Amino acid sequence: MLSLRDLADVIAKKVQKDLFVGAQLCGRKNGSLYPCRVLKVVENGIDKKQYEVAWVGKNEKTTENAILLGDDLVWKKTPFSRNILKSFIRESTCRSIPWVLHEKLAQKHGISTDPPKELRNRFFFQDGQLVNRMQKRKKENRNTVEEVNEESGKSKRKKGETGKSDTVKSSKEENNQPKEESVKYPIDDLLLQPSPDDPLFTDRPSPSKDFSVPMDCVGDLLMVWDFCSSFSRLLHLFPFSLEDFENAICHKDSNLVLIAETHSAILRLLIKDDGEYALALQKRKRKTKISLITWTEYICDFLEMINITELCSYMSTIKRGHYGLLDANAKLGILRELLSHALETDLIRGKLDEHIEQRQALGATQRGEALEYARKKREEKEKLKGESGANQLGKENSMESTGSNPHIAENGNPTIETGEMAEEVISTRQSNAYNRRQLDCPSKKTEEKQNVDPIAKAENITNSNDKETQKQLSGDKKEVDEKKSKEKREQRRDYFEREMEKRSIRTSPLGKDRNYNRYWWFRRDGRIFVESFDAKQWGYYSTKEEVDALIGSLNCKGERERALHKQLEKFYGKISVELQKRSKDLAHKIALEEAVLRRSTRVRAPPRENPANAFLNYANKWKED
Repeated sequence: MLSLRDLADVIAKKVQKDLFVGAQLCGRKNGSLYPCRVLKVVENGIDKKQYEVAWVGKNEKTTENAILLGDDLVWKKTPFSRNILKSFIRESTCRSIPWVLHEKLAQKHGISTDPPKELRNRFFFQDGQLVNRMQKRKKENRNTVEEVNEESGKSKRKKGETGKSDTVKSSKEENNQPKEESVKYPIDDLLLQPSPDDPLFTDRPSPSKDFSVPMDCVGDLLMVWDFCSSFSRLLHLFPFSLEDFENAICHKDSNLVLIAETHSAILRLLIKDDGEYALALQKRKRKTKISLITWTEYICDFLEMINITELCSYMSTIKRGHYGLLDANAKLGILRELLSHALETDLIRGKLDEHIEQRQALGATQRGEALEYARKKREEKEKLKGESGANQLGKENSMESTGSNPHIAENGNPTIETGEMAEEVISTRQSNAYNRRQLDCPSKKTEEKQNVDPIAKAENITNSNDKETQKQLSGDKKEVDEKKSKEKREQRRDYFEREMEKRSIRTSPLGKDRNYNRYWWFRRDGRIFVESFDAKQWGYYSTKEEVDALIGSLNCKGERERALHKQLEKFYGKISVELQKRSKDLAHKIALEEAVLRRSTRVRAPPRENPANAFLNYANKWKED
């Protein structure tokens, strides 16, 4: 029985090894690789399979057929990544180890649902469910034991129940109305009704909707910007703010550096992948170096390759050098298609796999440190418990030894029993009588002794005080050590969170409210964006006060709003810091704009100095040479 990872690896190897009809590959011809498609698997009794392929030319048209060996065929890229196979396995199965396909899926493809021979002595199907024979046997034994115990308990309770039956009947007659069942929260948000024990909810603020792009383009705008920000190092694209990107999309300048660099960075990634786009450029004999002058030509080549009618209609405008005149919907549509092809490249998928492995390693390290800390705390507790137990045992032993032996001296040394014990007893009685007479008539020696007693008492007091101070100091030291250890653990937790954020795989919504509106938070922007349930309307919260009001309006008795409240509380500190920083930057920008307006009309400031036009000054500092 294989784990999920091992099963995905086995399937990936089998898919790569066994070629199938319709597979898009690259075949070896005259020492070079050319795109082709498998038409037929030819089996001539030879050890190595042969494949009939059709060479694919321009616009996906087949030119001629050829028969090649499996060694002469190379995948353009792996058909499925490990993560895709894992998600496919999870969706297709209803049980893991052993893996069981969904019944409908098995019937659709004619797959037998009978367990394999090596598992039939351990598992069997009952009412469509896979049952473990050993577990079922244990459960049946447990049930029989419980039934026997219940029967024995019933016989004992019968006597007590007979006396209470009359009172129960009378109480039932009095309470004819059925009792209301208590609701166990959380429940579906739409089923919630106002309750007297509800807290005082705040009014939910209305999100701002002042976007520069059309409302139906906001989703694409956020997706493209988040992709460029997440893979900025891989794209060699210096990060830019969402406001600058939005203003650049709406700007009518055709040679805007920010827009040109964004398109060029994604196109360079497609060329490096040596995929379909790279082959198209080779046929056109294009240079691999994209400049700020020629980037629109490469865009037209890409549009011809994907052959989407709506986007191809913009090629004439782009070729005339008027890319800036396209509307925001067209620009974001082109970028959206570029992104979909970039996400299929080996470079992006390899980066994602690398991030997944690094996140798993960080999680394992964090869990290991937590387990080590718990182990140390457990050992300290056991050590303290052992020391306290040893001290208590020593005290009990000393008390028992002094109490059981009557011939123990005051200094703790035992007296030796001899035949002259009677004489010793007589002498001790005489000395006791003498001491009583001396107490009635105190002598000089007793007076001196009485004078020494206060000094001894003072010494005892100082010794006890020293012990108390020493104990207090050790307690303070322990407290300081615990505080330092706690601070160190918090620093390590923050470090792991930061490293996890650097290796983000995808941006997921914080959650949904009762009306299924989704809430998004992008760490590089700070605002909380609100997407309607049908993805047609967008808004955002940009101040800390609005976020506080949003949190106060959520009803935690509902499933969706409870989860959303939990996520907002989790990231509240970071959201507040980002929003406060954003408010300061906005105030600074407004102050600069007012300063520009107050200038004399004779000393007119250049438009690029205006903070609102900061996107015009963008420079790609990470651009490849």
